[in-house]
Amino acid sequence: MKKKTIILAALTAAMCVFAGCGGKDAPDNAQKEQTPSGQAASAKPVILVVSFGTSYNDSRDKTIGAIETAIADANPDYEVRRAFTSQIIIDKLKDRDGLEIDNVEEAFDRLVSDGVKELVVQPTHVMSGYEYDDLAAALEEYRDKFDSVAMGAPLLTSDEDYQRVTAALMTATEEYSPDDTAVVFMGHGTEHESNAVYTKLQQTFSEAGGINYFVGTVEATPDLEDVLSNVKFGNYPKVVLEPLMVVAGDHANNDMAGDDETSWKSVMENAGLEVECLLRGMGEIPDIRQIYVDHVADAIASME
Repeated sequence: MKKKTIILAALTAAMCVFAGCGGKDAPDNAQKEQTPSGQAASAKPVILVVSFGTSYNDSRDKTIGAIETAIADANPDYEVRRAFTSQIIIDKLKDRDGLEIDNVEEAFDRLVSDGVKELVVQPTHVMSGYEYDDLAAALEEYRDKFDSVAMGAPLLTSDEDYQRVTAALMTATEEYSPDDTAVVFMGHGTEHESNAVYTKLQQTFSEAGGINYFVGTVEATPDLEDVLSNVKFGNYPKVVLEPLMVVAGDHANNDMAGDDETSWKSVMENAGLEVECLLRGMGEIPDIRQIYVDHVADAIASME
């Protein structure tokens, strides 16, 4: 009986070694658990999708979420993570919904902590403005923490991008653009030199035959007055308004489609025009999402 007891104890000890039953030699499984942001820690190569963010949950899922899903589907060997640049939105989502999303610095710190060595950063920005510059500068501070790093281009970068965006937007609004209707896209606008993208996009619409397509901005030029002048010059009695933004957030819901007398909708209605608003972010359009997917592919290729 004593012999059986000794054998049983030996077998138990051996099984405990293989199973990792505590002690200083037990394997550390902490890295396999969820991180505070809900993203699984991993040493897989990572694509970090960086967006300004939005507190409009439905639009976020249809736009930013859809872009992230498209990128993940196209890159199964990569883990796709999310970061927002707007701390105001990050704080609001945490307080209101209990949703925790990393800002850029937190996302980079988490990547380093998780032992990630290959990183692609893909912004969902429309242009290479101030936010894109800030993101590039932040990435540069962390570059030596990774073996391979690349940053993807924003939506409107190459001449081909302009042509693809124009084609995607014209196709997506084809049913709303008969001869008597002007299709107006409202962009954000910026004091950065990259604001020139709006003029170039307007030119690309014209070259593609979209003579009833007009581009304006909320905070720069061309502004609402410029757009309204062009619509009137073309004698269009009807207008379709749509945001030239990845997400249909505050600007789309308030500055564009709001009931305030200064909104684009109200100003155009007061000018005698029949107005219809499409609260659809560009991220909802598959052909727009594909451009971001292709920019990720270009970034990955640049590391090889």
